[in-house]
Amino acid sequence: MTSRPRFVAPPTNHISTQWLAEPQLSFNQGGVHDDPKTGVTLYGPVGMSNGTHREQVHVGFIGTDAGVHRARELLEDYCAGVAGDENITPFPGCDKSTGYRCQLEFSDKTTQALTTNELRDVVDTKKSRDRFESALALFDDKFRIVTNRDVPLDYVMVVIPDDLYKRARATDYRDGGPVHRDLRRAFKSHAMVRERPTQLIRESTILRPDAAARNLDHPATVAWNLFTGLYFKAGGTPWAPTDMAPGSCFIGISFYRPLGDASHMRAAVAQAFDELGNGWVLRGDEFPWNESRDGREPHLPADLATDLIERSVKRYRDELNTLPSRIVVHKQSRYSEEERRGFGDAVRAQLGSSASFDLVGLRRTSDVRLFREGTYPPLRGTLAQVGGRSFLYSTGFLPHVGKYPHGHVPAPIEIIDHYGDSDPRRIFEEVLALTKLNWNSAGYAETMPITLRFSRLVGDVLREVPPNRTPHPRYAFYM
Repeated sequence: MTSRPRFVAPPTNHISTQWLAEPQLSFNQGGVHDDPKTGVTLYGPVGMSNGTHREQVHVGFIGTDAGVHRARELLEDYCAGVAGDENITPFPGCDKSTGYRCQLEFSDKTTQALTTNELRDVVDTKKSRDRFESALALFDDKFRIVTNRDVPLDYVMVVIPDDLYKRARATDYRDGGPVHRDLRRAFKSHAMVRERPTQLIRESTILRPDAAARNLDHPATVAWNLFTGLYFKAGGTPWAPTDMAPGSCFIGISFYRPLGDASHMRAAVAQAFDELGNGWVLRGDEFPWNESRDGREPHLPADLATDLIERSVKRYRDELNTLPSRIVVHKQSRYSEEERRGFGDAVRAQLGSSASFDLVGLRRTSDVRLFREGTYPPLRGTLAQVGGRSFLYSTGFLPHVGKYPHGHVPAPIEIIDHYGDSDPRRIFEEVLALTKLNWNSAGYAETMPITLRFSRLVGDVLREVPPNRTPHPRYAFYM
């Protein structure tokens, strides 16, 4: 008996492909480049041109005396520059004329030490939940002291000792239902109240005693990512997209359960981005949902879908002093009829019938793959339409640099649902640009657009924000 082939290619007349040009980014004084690292090195961050730049960034620390000393030493070393290699872009350093063009300032008044006895009190606590709460309370107390001082402070690096990290980084318990808590997410939720962005980092990551064994990133990559996040968290804009249509508002939605609640969703996490790359955090209202009853994918009731659009438009207007002319919603699932009606009615009510909108479902898929002649995968930016389905390779071979920077076989993004006005090419051109706006990293591009990537990350932190407290709208407090 002859076995059937595992993959059967569709007829060639059902396949069409085209290539979308790489989106460009803007930097200081109109400088343009496709690579964030090259653009910042050559021109400086776009914050120097749009009024968000900080010439000085005041850095505080929390950690053991040795951890804080090494963290400060590491930042100072990185400010002098870090060599790269044939595959890694060197970090140019950071001072008033180099890199992010800002000066780091340190003060003993914005440093809080974790003592041996304080750490022992936490690590020796027997019950997991109590140990977690003790660690969170210790960091909260040190953060309160640092932020209450009458000295400038823009950014706090929390250096977590490895013993504490291993013993208290997470906990699982029951409180009306199963609860999983993560120390980083819980601390981010607490810290945003004091209006100071933070960077949590393990002490061993700074000391790097076994970098090869742990497969840590190259020091130049660490420096790029660390300083990109630092600059953004301090209020600066590292770079911005160049080709987004003016007046566009992009909203990414994901769902999460409140702590200990198995029968409700905390509604949705929505993030609104404008054509300049600005983004804000929103939190929807709670609604009942049960997977066994309602299916695997949660969906917003029509009134909550309407509410999210209304609040996104209000935030856009408050920030930019104008209304958007177009709304694009990204979600990683299909849209229910209630969602379509709620989103569509809200756009019409807020912006008028002439305003365009798109409800787009995006999902990474492996059931369709393209191959091209030679040894390299499809080009990043390849748009393929196969049997009526639309796919985009947001990762792939980069012809202008002559390499494929990922270590896995790329899988495309598929438009799994679409209701609205734009054709697939326009939708994917915007998606490609939104893969380049992760300011927690200086990587060339992400796989998914930042609307969806950040909505999931923000949801993890929002789970720790009490329902009676309004979440902070800035992304810097969730990164």
